[in-house]
Amino acid sequence: MLSMALLLSGCGFDLSEKDTSANSTTADPGVQIAGSAVKGVIQRGLVVANRLIADKDGYYAPQRQASKPVLTADDGSYTWQLRGKADGWALVELTADNNTRMICDVVPGCDQPGGETVAFGQGMPVDSSFALRGAGDLKLETVNLTPLTHLAVTLAERGADGLSPGAISGAYTTVENWFGLPAGALRLTPPDLTRLDEMTSVSADAIQVAIANAAFLALVNDNSQWNSISDVLADVTSQIRATGQISIMGDGTNVALADLISAAALQSSELQAVVSSSVISQKLVVVEYRNVTRFKTIDEVDGGETSVADSGSSTDTGSTTETGSTTETGSTTETGTESGTGSTTGSGTGETATTEPTIPANAALLSWTAPLTRENGESLSMGEIAGYEVVYGTSPENLDQSLAIGDASVDELLVDELAEGTWYFAIRTLDTDGNRSRLSEVVYKQI
Repeated sequence: MLSMALLLSGCGFDLSEKDTSANSTTADPGVQIAGSAVKGVIQRGLVVANRLIADKDGYYAPQRQASKPVLTADDGSYTWQLRGKADGWALVELTADNNTRMICDVVPGCDQPGGETVAFGQGMPVDSSFALRGAGDLKLETVNLTPLTHLAVTLAERGADGLSPGAISGAYTTVENWFGLPAGALRLTPPDLTRLDEMTSVSADAIQVAIANAAFLALVNDNSQWNSISDVLADVTSQIRATGQISIMGDGTNVALADLISAAALQSSELQAVVSSSVISQKLVVVEYRNVTRFKTIDEVDGGETSVADSGSSTDTGSTTETGSTTETGSTTETGTESGTGSTTGSGTGETATTEPTIPANAALLSWTAPLTRENGESLSMGEIAGYEVVYGTSPENLDQSLAIGDASVDELLVDELAEGTWYFAIRTLDTDGNRSRLSEVVYKQI
């Protein structure tokens, strides 16, 4: 892994629900909750939202009211109008009926008990016991519903305070760590894995979340013990309710975290043969590598304590021998005024890392951190970053090859098909006004 830090230089660089009671003369402003239900995409799912209210003992539970569910759209999205101010937290729940459909997001298809396999990208019925839950801060007004958020809500409600904001936030973080996802990943809207070629700007993090959710359905194909995704979810949630964690390697009877991570790694690989976009294929390689690395991490854990395997996805190591590291501080703006600090570091110091099967020997996996300021010290928001340009070559003075990245949220790139020898890499940031930063410090890798 080669890490890069950049500084950018530049030239200056209601809906409201009306109260229909007889005595009311004003409208309740309300708050609109929006989100998506994805496992794959859930169409015509029944969604209900309720505020989470604490009782006199501080125990949080949904304030259930008689409400007609709203249906998810063909892309899985929903909107729900909740009475009251846009403060506090809410629990959002999805159930299914005979009209609910799920898009098969498992390659090559989704097995059904007593029926024909449903092809990748086609709709399939879900049983009446299928349910997903998610929770969130009403100030954010976005709550997605996935198997992973479902696990997080189950974990949160085990606490003494019930579904309190602190318990929910902590549970979301814990589930992200279980699956090796970056912080905040469960708040990302998972893309439809069957339409990745149409969304080349989607981040690797969002794809990783979608594939982790797809893994629950993939297990139905791999084990005759599970007839439906509802069976898989029921098994995992029962483990969480009983112990507050998921079995790491399993006992041959229950779903294990290793089973889900392994299925995610396989789906990451299978999807590469399905997509046409080289940009998406590149991101799938990164996601596959993350899942393989996560699997190896949990495979080494002893004692079955899930928490000790919480390494996250930011600790990946290089797949081949790397030598040397360089560090530089200080930078100069175009006017000659010194501002900011930056550093670029190679990830190895002559030690040989274990070769990963998903990272070719003739490749380099690069990562970087988006700049927070311009070189003149002015702040720089993510919305002002248009993307990045990675340049590389066989000489630090002649970086004659380049790759453009038109997504500010991307922070990793696999450069493959490199010939033997030493390769040098640098990166610059591009802003939405067309300004370009100077190149970062050069890092290198021996192939």
